[in-house]
Amino acid sequence: MMEHRKMKFALFGNIYQSKKSAAIQQVLSTLANVGAEVYVDQEYYDFLRDNQHIVPNATKVFSGDDFDADFVISMGGDGTFLKAASRVREKQIPILGVNMGRLGFLADVCPDDIERCVDALHNDDFSIESRALIEVSTDGEPLEGFNCALNDVAILKRDTASMISVRASINGQYLNTYQADGLVISTPTGSTAYSLSNGGPIIVPGTKVFSMTAVAPHSLNVRPIVLADSSIIELEVESRSHNFLVAIDGRSEKCKEGVKLTLRRAPYDIQVVKRPDHRYFNALREKMMWGADSR
Repeated sequence: MMEHRKMKFALFGNIYQSKKSAAIQQVLSTLANVGAEVYVDQEYYDFLRDNQHIVPNATKVFSGDDFDADFVISMGGDGTFLKAASRVREKQIPILGVNMGRLGFLADVCPDDIERCVDALHNDDFSIESRALIEVSTDGEPLEGFNCALNDVAILKRDTASMISVRASINGQYLNTYQADGLVISTPTGSTAYSLSNGGPIIVPGTKVFSMTAVAPHSLNVRPIVLADSSIIELEVESRSHNFLVAIDGRSEKCKEGVKLTLRRAPYDIQVVKRPDHRYFNALREKMMWGADSR
């Protein structure tokens, strides 16, 4: 093998997945074999040490956004990938998702393939897909967590009593007032997640659109709508309980009624590593179980 400069990897992982030590070991030893520098997220490092009894040979343990690398490896499912993306933010470091359970849309490399994958990274034999994020801003108190979503932003009712009413405008033009349990605004990446379970369309990555889908709408003639991702979406919420939830990639925060939310495409994308043999429609067919019935 040719001499390459040392590759730097930053590792994030799911700290709720016990009994995966063989798979984790596989990834770590592959990185050790190629002489890579490995930076490990503090929380994941503690989990590996205390729960899995693995002490990774880490160049450095980091927290927050105090890391840099050629690639980020996310060890877990799609949820772990979303969390890793929320730490990478505007760093533009490509993320590789190694799935420790069932293969996902984002975490689509199984641990057995990690050796082939790292070789491919070494030899520049991979592609990178740019995935758009939705950025959320408020006219009142700023949101506490990371305010961008790789999958979706969901506006949801908080109490069990009744629905919320969400007044939506697009580029300053009034669209509709949704009476519903919520409204999901999704990227193409997130179109196969929460949006899909509410009847939203499947959107192929790389198409420059967002979709808006109501959750359990009061009126049965409400339909999902697909918008250019250059659109500015403004939402105003009324609720009987005078507050509601904003969930950004599943992390929910409470908001007060009367707060105006503005959603737009973030000024940067998340870079996702794809292996040369990755085929989106194959993955889609498998995940959706299309054609599984062989009658």
